[in-house]
Amino acid sequence: MKSLSNRFLRRTYRLLLVFGFDIRKFIYAIKGSFFYFKGFCRFYLEHRKATYKFKKIKFDPVLDNWYTLAGNAKGHYFHQDLIIAQSIYKNNPNKHIDVGSRIDGFIAHVASFREIFIADIRDFSSTNKAIHYLQVDLMSELDIDLRECCDSLSCLHALEHFGVGRYGDPISYEGYLSGLENLTKMLQVKGKLYISVPIGEECINFNAHRIFSLGYFLDLLEKNFVLDKFSYVDDNGDLHENINIAEKDKKDSFNCEYGCGIFELTKS
Repeated sequence: MKSLSNRFLRRTYRLLLVFGFDIRKFIYAIKGSFFYFKGFCRFYLEHRKATYKFKKIKFDPVLDNWYTLAGNAKGHYFHQDLIIAQSIYKNNPNKHIDVGSRIDGFIAHVASFREIFIADIRDFSSTNKAIHYLQVDLMSELDIDLRECCDSLSCLHALEHFGVGRYGDPISYEGYLSGLENLTKMLQVKGKLYISVPIGEECINFNAHRIFSLGYFLDLLEKNFVLDKFSYVDDNGDLHENINIAEKDKKDSFNCEYGCGIFELTKS
């Protein structure tokens, strides 16, 4: 019963966020108002006694930081971006291409130590010399010059969006299959593929994303790839790294509702 209640609350919270209302931040702001005005009064008294006075003091309240941690070292993106960037650093490929991953997370990590090429259906511009951009729809026929064009390829938390229209891409029920086929074509034999998707009970959350069962997604990958390493992030945002997958795990996806499976593979 508690598990069902927690799921309902999480889904309600996410739905409110879609419409721009963060109930958690609202509650923190109400509670933080007391500390804000108390602190401002004290600060203003010290301002009057100061030897050097700034010309202006403006109201610019940030009311929720009293209740937040120094940072958030949890969640899908935090863990996947770090461990895959570390793998690329270790493997040191000739050419790495990324498809649709987070720019201010994974791409920034990799660009800090090497050149990276990114492919995305959306517009993008960057003045960073380590980042090169190509606009491409990976659900359509792959250009000949993109076939077997790299020995290292990543697609982190992106394939689940293909075809559901979230990012202006055309609607395609099997867009993820077209995307995975084109990712396979882009990679050279013996090249490395790094890919992550949500795992749990199979579901399409239109137009946000798909959730894959672990068993089904492994079946898709084994046609062209050998699994080198599997890790996953659970519903609490904690990482379980380099995990052996049993038959039970394929069926229940490690009991995740909305986990993140992180796959490191070699093209066969």
